[in-house]
Amino acid sequence: MARAHGRRRRHPILAGHIARVRAPLQPPRKGLLGILGPGLITGASDDDPSGIATYSQAGAQFGFSMCWVMLFTFPLMAAIQEISARIGRVTGQGIAGNIRAHYPAWLLRVIVGLLLIANIINLGADLGAMAEALALLIHGPVHLYVIGFAIGCVLLEVFSRYERYVSVLKWTTLSLFAYVATALVVDVPWGTVARHTFIPTFSFQTDYVVAIVAVLGTTITPYCFFWQSSQEAEDERIDPLAHTLIEAPQQAKAQIGRIRIDTYVGMGYSNLISLFIIVTTAATLNAHGITDIQTSAQAAEALRPIAGVFTFALFSAGIIGIGLLAVPVLAGSCAYALGEALGWTTGLSREPLDAKAFYATIAVSTLIGIGINFIGIDPIKALFWAAVLNGVVSVPLMVVMMIMARAPKVMGQFILPRPLWVMGWLCTLTMAVAVAIMFWAW
Repeated sequence: MARAHGRRRRHPILAGHIARVRAPLQPPRKGLLGILGPGLITGASDDDPSGIATYSQAGAQFGFSMCWVMLFTFPLMAAIQEISARIGRVTGQGIAGNIRAHYPAWLLRVIVGLLLIANIINLGADLGAMAEALALLIHGPVHLYVIGFAIGCVLLEVFSRYERYVSVLKWTTLSLFAYVATALVVDVPWGTVARHTFIPTFSFQTDYVVAIVAVLGTTITPYCFFWQSSQEAEDERIDPLAHTLIEAPQQAKAQIGRIRIDTYVGMGYSNLISLFIIVTTAATLNAHGITDIQTSAQAAEALRPIAGVFTFALFSAGIIGIGLLAVPVLAGSCAYALGEALGWTTGLSREPLDAKAFYATIAVSTLIGIGINFIGIDPIKALFWAAVLNGVVSVPLMVVMMIMARAPKVMGQFILPRPLWVMGWLCTLTMAVAVAIMFWAW
């Protein structure tokens, strides 16, 4: 009765004998809140505290001349994330599950192994950034805050009902509006911002090129591919009225339309917030000669004497708020990738005892992330190596995704339309060039 890799038939009573789910079987919400989900959460999580540090450095070092990069990356990011979501919704499995079913085992092991290492490093850095931001606001022991944030994130992710937890994640995305507020309360030359956003200004200086590569690597990241694809599969699995599109092609028009809206809104929101972070730090830090920012907490602290306590507090609160979203996404994408690769029962909708290995992966990933903050690893070097690993895994992963999404044996009749296929390959080529430049600069 059960599908491969932990998937199940739709009958709710029979499904209960295979793996219990915690989501109430009720009709999905209508309207915009019903449409927005995996895409919105994925996009917002992409602006994690480590990403905030990258965007802050770009704005502090190069002023407004980096604004165009966010406009440039938006269609690329949206296209590759829509492809990820389609794979999950069409097949009922995440990316790792589909690679396991259709491609060599060695390829799956390499991709998932590198993803786990990069995600856990990133997770540890995000926990540290959240703790430092809270210490800036209320003082106190940073290491204790690291433990507290980690435990809170794990408990919510493991023991919350799926529908309620997704709702919490959606509302947490609002914390990113703190960066809109910071940009609106400082003195910003918006005409200059518009000019640099729509008219690219490029420099071949090594530092400028490396900064562009860093922004690309922060914006287009493998964990986002895994998370959104697996969440689409999960949402389909818990809905008694839903089926994979291969099984129910009549649902395709509505579901693909929903995916497109959700993804483009989510990625647009993500890039807009990134733009506001660059604008804020360019208008304040760069304008006052502060051009070296290593962490998001340093960016917040540097804002205090220049932009005032209110701006500093908003910026710090944003780090904490989005960290509460990004840490579960990073840990969850580890669990989805490893679980699908090994054929476990996976899903945040499962009861803990029915998906013990899946939830254990979330807990262990977060525990290692805690440890990173206690063993004296330089967070800047750790993030550098995470960026290298993300670069190493992103290009071959995107190539596999593009091949997979055009393969009838995987997607049935729902192979990618040519315009989306072209954008996906353009994104893949852009990341390949970015990774090549990263190694050249290194």
